[in-house]
Amino acid sequence: MKYGYQLLLLLILSVAASGVFAGSSGPARSELERFASGLESFQADFTQTVKSQDGGVQDSSLGKIWLQTPDKLRWAYLGEFPETIVADGRNIWIHDESLQQVTVKPQSDQAADSPLMILADVSQLDSQFQVAELGDYENMLLLELKSLDDEAQFERVLLGLDSTGIRMMAMEDAFGQRTEIYFENALRNQPVDAQLFSFTPPEGTDVVGVPVQPD
Repeated sequence: MKYGYQLLLLLILSVAASGVFAGSSGPARSELERFASGLESFQADFTQTVKSQDGGVQDSSLGKIWLQTPDKLRWAYLGEFPETIVADGRNIWIHDESLQQVTVKPQSDQAADSPLMILADVSQLDSQFQVAELGDYENMLLLELKSLDDEAQFERVLLGLDSTGIRMMAMEDAFGQRTEIYFENALRNQPVDAQLFSFTPPEGTDVVGVPVQPD
């Protein structure tokens, strides 16, 4: 599912922002820690490519991302089949404009599909992932997060970092499918409109699911 990628990014940046990493710190992890230290917001353009096991391109898309730690995210796919995913801290809203459909899920219930719940206890990072340095790749330092859960959605996640911060994220599943996301025009801790993390289903749109209401 698309939203799993976005929540995984939210997890990684939020955990990094907490400054909690076990073990010694290599160059890639140091870059992630340096970038995420004091992180409050992140926004960027992105390109996403899905590749099969043999390297063939199955899908490609463009879009924009806005993130506000610790738990808010807006991820917008542009182009012929626009789709918007909003995590507002209580709910995850997935709006498929082509289908005129909105799916809503409680954000707290997504632990089965992504490790977002590590945010409740960031000390779990190294207990749920095997973290390794993979060296240089295309002028980036690679950091590998390999899940220790046999039922995890992704077998491993690769982060590409340089002195400007996070530039690339790649996810590989058990079937050999690889999703690569490259970030451009990134801005760190710049003002972000709070309305970007609020979502109201457009009139006439089918809504699947029941949102969690504020206390």
